[in-house]
Amino acid sequence: MAKKVFITSKLPSKIDRYLRSKGFTVSVYTGKEPLSKNELIKKASKADGIITLLSNKVDREVLDELSNCKVIANYAVGYNNIDIQYAKKKGIVVTNTPGVLSDATAELTIALILACTRRLIEAEKFMREGKFKGWMPDLFLGTELKGKTVGIVGAGEIGTEVARRIKAFKTKIIYFNRSKNSIIENELKGKKVSLDFLMKNADIITVHLPLTADTYHIIDREKLKLMKKSAIIVNVARGEVIDEKYLIELLKKKRIKAAGFDVYENEPDINPELTKLKNVVLLPHIGSATTETREEMAMLAARNVEAVLKGKKPITPVN
Repeated sequence: MAKKVFITSKLPSKIDRYLRSKGFTVSVYTGKEPLSKNELIKKASKADGIITLLSNKVDREVLDELSNCKVIANYAVGYNNIDIQYAKKKGIVVTNTPGVLSDATAELTIALILACTRRLIEAEKFMREGKFKGWMPDLFLGTELKGKTVGIVGAGEIGTEVARRIKAFKTKIIYFNRSKNSIIENELKGKKVSLDFLMKNADIITVHLPLTADTYHIIDREKLKLMKKSAIIVNVARGEVIDEKYLIELLKKKRIKAAGFDVYENEPDINPELTKLKNVVLLPHIGSATTETREEMAMLAARNVEAVLKGKKPITPVN
């Protein structure tokens, strides 16, 4: 009997066709609303392999109902939506999609930094409202990147790609990471520093940490207080690594210059105070949202499922 694969959302690649060509029976949830926990359990309970989204909460309650499951392939580099240790205890392999989204996410990070430093969203809105009456010396004055110190919090694959790109703007790079990054140190002349030093000295702070028990609110109010009044902070990692509520207070008081968000602490809900601020740029979690990257992610997830269900080692396991 063919093994069953359930995909929790229609993905931008024909992976269902690929998996069928490999002998699997495939079902795909195509509803417009996200799957509820009960629906996820109902549709996935008999599946041998599941491809999940970051928005699918796969906790103990769900895992206990997956009677046949051998592999969960998360369609994301992060996997904080899945109880990894309990899945391992149940004999379920969990995989993710690292590497393939580093370039796309790094590019978006640069876009967010530029949008904040050059006030692009404010200026674009100004034009749409018909307020432009001609060139003026002080119209939407921004900040140059040249000569600025960029602090990278989390120097993994994405952080490294951000460093490579931001260096082209003639910036200085400092970074906080558990271990030294030879590319940033040797190729880009960056320096590993403490998080306190980074928060205090960086003109631009960009966050690229996974969400774990150790990184939850790692940038707390005490760390945020260290920032320069002229500094900006950009987060394309996970909303929960920053104390968002206190960050909003600093932005409201103009205690820091600006912030760029692609992720939020209570995602998909957004703190309504953010939408009232002019010194923020708000994006709907689109760090990896390019056609090329999303297709590569989908194929990697499919190949992980295929490998495990055919008795082979997964390509990118996390447990």
